[in-house]
Amino acid sequence: MNHTTGASWLAKSLAARGVDHVFFIDAILRRSLVEMEHEGIRRVLVHSEKAAAYMADGYARVRGTPGICFSQSVGAANLAAGMQDAWLAQTPVLAFTGRKHLKYQHRNAYQEVDHAPLFQAVTKASIDANDSADLPRLLAHAWRTAMTGTPGPVHLDVLGHMGELIEKGTVDAEIAAGLPQSALPLRRLLADDAELEPALARLTGAARVVIVAGTGATQSDAGPEILELAEALKAPVATSLGARGIIPTRHPLSAGTVGNYSAPPANEIVGAADVVFYIGCRTGDQVTLDWRVPGLATPIVQLDIDPTELGRSYPDTLGICGDPKRSLRRLIELLGVPDGRGAGFADWAAAQVAEWRTEFAARAADRSGPIRVETILDDITATLPETGIVVADTGFSSIWTCTGIELNGAGQTYLRAAGSLGWSFPAALGAQCAAPNRRVVCFTGDGGLYYHLPELETARRYNIPLVLVINNNSGFGQSIENIRTIQGSTPGTPEELGLFGPLDFARIAREFGVEGHRIERAEDLRPALAAAFKAKGPVVLDVITDIEPRAPVAWKP
Repeated sequence: MNHTTGASWLAKSLAARGVDHVFFIDAILRRSLVEMEHEGIRRVLVHSEKAAAYMADGYARVRGTPGICFSQSVGAANLAAGMQDAWLAQTPVLAFTGRKHLKYQHRNAYQEVDHAPLFQAVTKASIDANDSADLPRLLAHAWRTAMTGTPGPVHLDVLGHMGELIEKGTVDAEIAAGLPQSALPLRRLLADDAELEPALARLTGAARVVIVAGTGATQSDAGPEILELAEALKAPVATSLGARGIIPTRHPLSAGTVGNYSAPPANEIVGAADVVFYIGCRTGDQVTLDWRVPGLATPIVQLDIDPTELGRSYPDTLGICGDPKRSLRRLIELLGVPDGRGAGFADWAAAQVAEWRTEFAARAADRSGPIRVETILDDITATLPETGIVVADTGFSSIWTCTGIELNGAGQTYLRAAGSLGWSFPAALGAQCAAPNRRVVCFTGDGGLYYHLPELETARRYNIPLVLVINNNSGFGQSIENIRTIQGSTPGTPEELGLFGPLDFARIAREFGVEGHRIERAEDLRPALAAAFKAKGPVVLDVITDIEPRAPVAWKP
């Protein structure tokens, strides 16, 4: 048994499980942070609790293991707010907060409120750690909870408003005792043939099958199996935003992202299916266009590690409970080589996508007037390294990138905000920390960047070499049209509700000590991107665009 302090045990245990970055805002777990330096863990001090949460989120999505973030007691509410995106995106994050000693509770303690209710809606569990001796057991429980079934964040509330009381106590346990060693998924459960066989009969009995892959399929690394099954069934493959790039997006069977954030062909293709096969995909409003694509009467096959997701939205669902990768491999074995399956539906779908791509390419090639967003996306596609990571903000940034950036399906990664505006820049910093040998490009609007602009200082201080591309249109591009519509002909200034700036972010970046370039001509963008991906430190590309262009509009039945 190991006899040590809570601080030493925590630092050594995280290091033993491959954690090499933690994200925090002072003052919390100072003894542990000192010990972490001795273990080779980089302590990333940030400028807000939400930024720490978002960095841990981006880190975890790339690593497939828990991202770690800390805040002291007074910052707990801010850290909880940062957990929303990790919760919605099914990301394993461990959020530590300090809590004052038990004798302070229910006595109007300075700067403290009850923490558990703050985290209840955005974590799988909120766990009190009141005794150092219990730290190994509770950390192992939190780790397993974050990584098992549908992954998600877990909150650990440790004794001491800076966590100092849990750090000072004695731990008698082996280093990393009980902490799982593998990345997601922890358990590859094989679905029962009794569920696979009727599902297979439904799939092979339909002429027009569409596969929709989601975050669970990405976490299971099921891309090769999805593509193999799709080719056997002649089934187009659409994705949620969480599975963008799970197969090569230029593959003839790739239909694109489906739902509210979609290029027109994907929704039309999914809407035309006789049967839709959801793989690791929650059937929420975003991916189904409010349950219109496909319609609620559509026969469904659904494969998910979480049995409570099976049939949640569509009544005619044949459910398969199991790990997507392993269960698909068994399904492919049962399928064998299907006889005489026609490719007419797949060919039609490919033609729809090809027509869209032709139209997009024409817009991207138009270098007249203000820089088009399509041009930015086309240039990112052309310069993105073979193992590059794209991180996109919510709203128009997600719509633009999931419809306009092509990915190779074999090394490149796409991460997107699950709804929190401003998430992308801190998350991209976390992603770059998780993968120092890969290059990260963050695509955000100026509206999103304002949330966490001070993290430019963090990028410089730790020399985190991401590329930050700003779609600088001096406003909320997604909002302004609707604001003007509501204003109508009545007197007023709708611009006050959606426009701001202008601001030279390249100059601001340089003031922070970060390399910054203002891009005002389309022909300057691609060379600037190519150079930025080769740089040794962070680079900001402030791309000046116009507020009026609309992102692609989803097809609706």
